[in-house]
Amino acid sequence: MSLVSAAGLGLVGPGGPTPADPTRRSPEELRTLAEQAARDLEGAPALEIARWAAQTFGDRFCVTSSMADAVLAHLVSRVAPGVDVVFLDTGLHFPETLRVRDEVARTLPVNVRSIRPRLTVGQQDGQYGPRLFNKSPDDCCQLRKVEPLERALSGYDAWAAGLRRDESPTRANTPVVTFDSRRGKVKVNPIAAWSQADVDSYIARFNVPVNELFKQGYGSIGCWPCTRRTKAGEDPRAGRWAMFEKTECGLHV
Repeated sequence: MSLVSAAGLGLVGPGGPTPADPTRRSPEELRTLAEQAARDLEGAPALEIARWAAQTFGDRFCVTSSMADAVLAHLVSRVAPGVDVVFLDTGLHFPETLRVRDEVARTLPVNVRSIRPRLTVGQQDGQYGPRLFNKSPDDCCQLRKVEPLERALSGYDAWAAGLRRDESPTRANTPVVTFDSRRGKVKVNPIAAWSQADVDSYIARFNVPVNELFKQGYGSIGCWPCTRRTKAGEDPRAGRWAMFEKTECGLHV
């Protein structure tokens, strides 16, 4: 399948992005860069961390976003206008999530790339049985998130994610910069040290697009079959895969 353009979005099918530039940095060089930056940038403002990534990696740097909000995309666009923003279009998103994606593509100086799985939901049902997310959510995430991300990142040396230390115990030690040894890339977490209050303040200050589902009691937003509203006092991610002993989709390991 070839690239398909719609509504100003870079909708990417199974063909994936352009092959990587042979002049890209080696994994060893990337690891050294990440380790030094992790020391130098710990405690630095989020904008400074984003600026370092943009200046260091240029067009081989991208942002990933679940479109729960556009905070990270907006932040990075301030120092890297036109930056690629990768969105994993699983085919199982809430309509509210897709509306945030469309608003980001329409209003921010970024290039949104919607990455689709190799199989449609119907094709996946035919091959693995219906409602794989109920039977084996890890396999569903692998097919609809992890593999598409691997494909999407093939042309980049570094990527930014919106992980925060206060989101859950599994993210409490998130570094601001790290080397993702599984993918051989630098992973940048500019807002790792932010609190929810910091996020809310940024959204209010810049009128950043945000998913309407937060107003309906959702603490964390993923695919609709695996996301429920959270109860008072619950961890914000308690509504994700609530019937399983699962806390992450596999993107951030």
